[in-house]
Amino acid sequence: MRTALVTGSAGFIGYFLCTRLLDDGFRVIGLDAMTDYYDVKLKQRRQQMLLQNEHFTALNDRIETPDLLKELFSRETPDVVVHLAAQAGVRYSIENPRSYLESNINGTFELLEAARAHPPEHMLLASTSSAYGANTHMPYTETDKADHQMSFYAATKKANENMAHSYAHLFELPITMFRFFTVYGPWGRPDMALFKFTKAILEGKPIDVYNFGDMKRDFTYVEDLVEGIRLLIDAVPVRPAEGVVPEGDSLSPVAPWRVVNIGNSNAVQLTDFIAAIEKATGRAAERNLMPMQPGDVPATWANADLLQELTGYRPKTDVETGVKRFVEWYRAYYEI
Repeated sequence: MRTALVTGSAGFIGYFLCTRLLDDGFRVIGLDAMTDYYDVKLKQRRQQMLLQNEHFTALNDRIETPDLLKELFSRETPDVVVHLAAQAGVRYSIENPRSYLESNINGTFELLEAARAHPPEHMLLASTSSAYGANTHMPYTETDKADHQMSFYAATKKANENMAHSYAHLFELPITMFRFFTVYGPWGRPDMALFKFTKAILEGKPIDVYNFGDMKRDFTYVEDLVEGIRLLIDAVPVRPAEGVVPEGDSLSPVAPWRVVNIGNSNAVQLTDFIAAIEKATGRAAERNLMPMQPGDVPATWANADLLQELTGYRPKTDVETGVKRFVEWYRAYYEI
């Protein structure tokens, strides 16, 4: 039985990934700080469901705690590590940047040091489409420049990519960074647009629509993202011979490291996303049109060719289907 360590295991994506790994026969160790950035009860419920499987172990602590991860790696010797724990949210990074420094930078450093001392077979670290920043060339391709991040959240994630690359180069640690694009679905985060829009529409309250609705996002259904992560676990990067990288691959010429987009490859207009929520709820939204928020970008759009090349898989759930599943979950969870 292979052992997987998943940080951020009680989070939205972490819950679905742990469930998938358990279904695939992994022993899973989940580490989560259960922070109060959003409703802790939601995290507790996810963790309780995971604990119903005898092969899941939950640890509640902060990844940035010095030597916590090093001791955990030494004790459990994970074969695979998927690092999802982070302070999330573009807008909150303007209000409280220090929490991003502590969790995203210091926490990832502790993880890399633990892996240096006790190397796993493969580490996969979550990055974000926000790393592309001011890049206007779309769809985003992994080999595009990503030098001008628009928020401190995005800057910490790009820093994580660079930190991981240095450790991969110096210590021959196989590392895959995956950039995901506006993930949504059941059990989602309350600070995300789908959750906030659904709540407001069902309560008969107006929704805040930024940039006056002129925004596009590559909405990626959570189970599609998890499928991509699961398949990438077995696509272990190898330092290329003589530094020769195949065309279209983001593999480093000097390290067993690459970055991979996991997105739906479809830029959906925000107004169309809202229309899908209206259809699923059976109610019309009252729109409060607002200017663009600082740190936001007007559009994201993934080129997922590399993911397909490496795994044979491409995300495919359309927005109408995914939104319908979320609204059904929301009504059931909140008994509406």
